[in-house]
Amino acid sequence: MPYWLNIVLIVVIAYLAISLALYYLQDYFLFKPEKLPPDFQFYYENQETMEYNLETRDGAIINGVRFLPKGESRGVVLYLKGNSKSIKGWGKFAVDFTRHDYNVIMVDYRGFGKSTGRRSQKAIKRDLQLVYDTIKAQTTEDRIILYGRSLGSGFAAKLASMNNPKMLILDAPYYSLTKVTGRYMPFMPLSILLKYPLPTYKWLKYVRCPIHIIHGTADKLIPYKTSVKLSQVNPKLTRLHSIIGGGHKNLNTFESYHRILGEIINQEPKTIDLSTTSINVVHSSKKTKKQV
Repeated sequence: MPYWLNIVLIVVIAYLAISLALYYLQDYFLFKPEKLPPDFQFYYENQETMEYNLETRDGAIINGVRFLPKGESRGVVLYLKGNSKSIKGWGKFAVDFTRHDYNVIMVDYRGFGKSTGRRSQKAIKRDLQLVYDTIKAQTTEDRIILYGRSLGSGFAAKLASMNNPKMLILDAPYYSLTKVTGRYMPFMPLSILLKYPLPTYKWLKYVRCPIHIIHGTADKLIPYKTSVKLSQVNPKLTRLHSIIGGGHKNLNTFESYHRILGEIINQEPKTIDLSTTSINVVHSSKKTKKQV
């Protein structure tokens, strides 16, 4: 067998081996769950909580925690977290909403915390719709805010596209998970291999509520330009909020993040009468006097 053919065969075999490894091990690389024992007790200082479990149609259990505001409730924030740990740690962010008198619902995806069941993109979407429907049975949709952080931003966009919440807030979102992965493995057929493509941009097209995107300009995992691109998908309903110098995991350490978040959830959207603005003003060129 010619030497060059041996090289080609080795390259092809290696490529196929990497493809198979990527397909079967992607859950391991994508999700970093923290599992909790069934008797674990959630506790957050100065936060009043209620734990609950929802059983899905395939017998899985979705565990969640509700954080209660100290004042009269102004609505509910369904907070969809990132790809690591469990709500044991993510719960500390609930205070950013309860201090504005919003209830906060956080859930663990399948295989995280106390939640059970076999994980898949379809199963997670179905689980989150069940959570949303449970919330909707207790309040009106115009009081529900969807907040998606990193991995959760795609699922939040999908939920918003199929329902009518008050607003959608995306924190450090990705255009699609295929695009994110493609930055590190540009030579792989990810559109075929990825079990979690999560095309946020496709789902945003069908969102009918106000969309707010918050992104740090120094985010190295999901670049800021991703949100600039996402903001152009449904521009009439979208506002992009920049956290200057913010990274991927530290936005909560910036005063500007808390100021922007407060402005978003505390202000009612106002309709602008464009006929009263300068949008249609036509600037005429200067006329020169005629020579006599």
